[in-house]
Amino acid sequence: MAAADEMRDGVPLTNLDQPLVAGSDLTKRDLVDYLDAVRDRLLPALRNRPLSVVRALRGQAPFMQKNLPRYTPDWVRRVALWAEASHREVSYALCDDRRTLLWFANQRSVEYHPTLATADDPQRPTHLVLDLDPPDPDAFGLAVAAAGLVRQALADAGLAGAVKTSGAKGVHVFVPVEPGTDPADTAAATRALAARAARIDPALATTAFIREDRGGRVFVDSTRAGGATVVAAYSPRLRPGVPVSFPVDWADLADVTPADFTLRTVPALVAAHDPWSARMPAPQRLPADLVAEGHTIPVARVQAMHEGKRRARARRAAGADADGPGRSRTADDAAR
Repeated sequence: MAAADEMRDGVPLTNLDQPLVAGSDLTKRDLVDYLDAVRDRLLPALRNRPLSVVRALRGQAPFMQKNLPRYTPDWVRRVALWAEASHREVSYALCDDRRTLLWFANQRSVEYHPTLATADDPQRPTHLVLDLDPPDPDAFGLAVAAAGLVRQALADAGLAGAVKTSGAKGVHVFVPVEPGTDPADTAAATRALAARAARIDPALATTAFIREDRGGRVFVDSTRAGGATVVAAYSPRLRPGVPVSFPVDWADLADVTPADFTLRTVPALVAAHDPWSARMPAPQRLPADLVAEGHTIPVARVQAMHEGKRRARARRAAGADADGPGRSRTADDAAR
């Protein structure tokens, strides 16, 4: 192990003056100093939630790390959860304290993506989330306008949410739900809210999961449910300038850009208060009609998968027709 450039809270911090990302004057020290400065704001969003991080190692493409590496110190809290996608048990970190956050910073962990559920009840999200994804990186204003549709849909349902920049090109709306809410109902309500928001202005917003079907509209993503992760408020993002996902008052959302919130600007903005916790409504009961409507709406990813298969079959059929009636069918063709 290289000699430590510095020690904080018992954590050796190394190579602090190395560049953080290509094309930026930020260093690893800037990342460490930022995370340490905002720890009292960031840690509440991470505490007791299985954590995935995006790391930026020198000479490598950024990658998301879920499973803790073998060299992780014993004092880093962790929880083992079954990952259905990879069919294996994954050891997730629980970033509950300054020491663990500093250790992640020294690992060049730039982005922090906690689950919507806690380690105590990993299948039951504490919030529903709508992710507003504009059609291109320069269309943040469209995401802001779509956030207004979501806010109206929430108000019409008797609900309220808090909003933050994603730190990339879009906006996240968080709605805390009553403890004990059935996770299937939370997911259903998320789908219903997305559909209601899109219906308010279908020229602006869409729930189409397949990109080619969006037609330049903002995608109101309702798929952040169950064991999904969402980048935490105050987390940096691996984007040009290393912006930060930052909470914004609804009244101010139209007057900001993602680039307003960076490693250098955010510490002063949160030195005296935590705008994310201050703006977050109390947990809310989901209206029965909203939940019932959502249960009639297919899960977007599943619907897109079936639609993708249908389109693939149609393309294959069109190709067969183009080849003419004399084309011989292979065994693979027959199996399809």
